[in-house]
Amino acid sequence: MMHFKKILLLGILIGLMEFGCQNATNHENKARDSMSKQRIELETATFAGGCFWCIESNFQKVDGVVDVTSGYTGGHKEDPTYESVSSGKTGHVEAVQVHFDPSKVAYKTILDIFWRHIDPTDPGGQFADRGSQYRTAIFYHNEEQKMLAEQSKEELNTMGKFEKPVVTEIVPFSKFYKAEAYHQNYYKKNPIRYKYYRSNSGRDTFLKNAWQDSQEETKMDTKNSSYRKPGDEVLRKKLTPMQYKVTQEDATEPPFNNEYWDNKRAGIYVDVVSGEPLFSSLDKFDSGTGWPSFTKPLKPDNSVEREDRSLFTLRTEVRSKHGDSHLGHVFTDGPMPTGLRYCINSAALKFIPKENLEKEGYGEYLKLFEEK
Repeated sequence: MMHFKKILLLGILIGLMEFGCQNATNHENKARDSMSKQRIELETATFAGGCFWCIESNFQKVDGVVDVTSGYTGGHKEDPTYESVSSGKTGHVEAVQVHFDPSKVAYKTILDIFWRHIDPTDPGGQFADRGSQYRTAIFYHNEEQKMLAEQSKEELNTMGKFEKPVVTEIVPFSKFYKAEAYHQNYYKKNPIRYKYYRSNSGRDTFLKNAWQDSQEETKMDTKNSSYRKPGDEVLRKKLTPMQYKVTQEDATEPPFNNEYWDNKRAGIYVDVVSGEPLFSSLDKFDSGTGWPSFTKPLKPDNSVEREDRSLFTLRTEVRSKHGDSHLGHVFTDGPMPTGLRYCINSAALKFIPKENLEKEGYGEYLKLFEEK
């Protein structure tokens, strides 16, 4: 009998040990999951751009976007349906929520992608879809998103891409209702119907015309500008090998081993190719990256931003408008008031000291450095 009890107690002890190990394993798994979630803090962006099938498909292809959901927002009716929203009587718009990893793609880039897939000048709908339920809007989730959205809207207005003003609303986010299951990933579930709808809606024709190759636009603008890009033969004689590689072949110079990364003199920076003014020393700061960094351009009209999908990620490239020089990239981890970091190659720049501005033909910028 004692032998049986020992065996029973031993069995109970082993069982408790196994339970404890299993319980510890569960805790470890939960802790691991929690740590994983902490490492990847997703952000949410909400946009209305007409038919949500199209906007959803555009964002799904972006590296760093984890999930895109079609739905309804901005209205006054609880739990709206597709039929009620389509009637235009609920106040809602067809919208998408974009969940993205900010370490891979910045909100500013998400905004740029949104602008490039809508007609921001149309207050009555989008393309073939008419009515307030198809109007465009940016629903900001915090003050930083609001600031960046307003800034990007202003930049779009000043670019001169459109004959009419940008009317896309920028409003606070309230509540989002997920659309019916058959609307989610519609472009994947019904590819033939989706392609037929999209090709006949007029969206792609408009976008192609609105965002035609910027190099052609640069050539057209250059004809009427005092800042011009010389021919390739002249450039090869004028530029150093590094300057040519950076500006003409989109290369990146070494950090901490370039001309202006630690330059603290007062003056402006111009395009080494065309001479167009780009940045001011008043907006320069030490980012610790080893490249010249600025919080904003001196003349926004002289900067062009593009999607850059090289290096297996999505970044925002910065080029000069008239010289079409590759300058660097812009990021959203800079200091206030803009929150931006224009990370620029020294090899793309020529520095004009304050005392030489008049002599070099940039006298209009002397007033920037007058003591107040």
